[in-house]
Amino acid sequence: MRLTASIEFRESISDHDEYFALFESTGWNKEYCLTPEQLQAAVLSSWRLLAAYENGELVGTGRVISDGAFHALIVDVMVTARLRRQGLGAVIVERLLESCREAGLRDVQLFCARGQAPFYRRLGFRERPAEAPGMEFKPA
Repeated sequence: MRLTASIEFRESISDHDEYFALFESTGWNKEYCLTPEQLQAAVLSSWRLLAAYENGELVGTGRVISDGAFHALIVDVMVTARLRRQGLGAVIVERLLESCREAGLRDVQLFCARGQAPFYRRLGFRERPAEAPGMEFKPA
């Protein structure tokens, strides 16, 4: 890990426009077409949120959606382009997992961006077997 000591972690977002810009930078919003207000509502409804700041600038985030007792879903792990592949994403995920462990959650899943499975495998995640339960529904 090559993170600098100047990274500060917070459990809230100080500027939702900055969060929206980071989300837009991933390309994900081409599919989701979220407004800044919709994304802010999602963030505020998170069970846990971790935001990484460098010199006051939002440079990474991750969220957990959970019932707080059994199931959790890690979503929206994002790192600004200039800091990718330096360990920040791993730190974010590890801290979110620690929150899940501390709460005694038994089932932690995640949404993984295309091509990122090797990153998550290194953190202990594995793909669900094809015969395992799990399906997806996308409203038209």
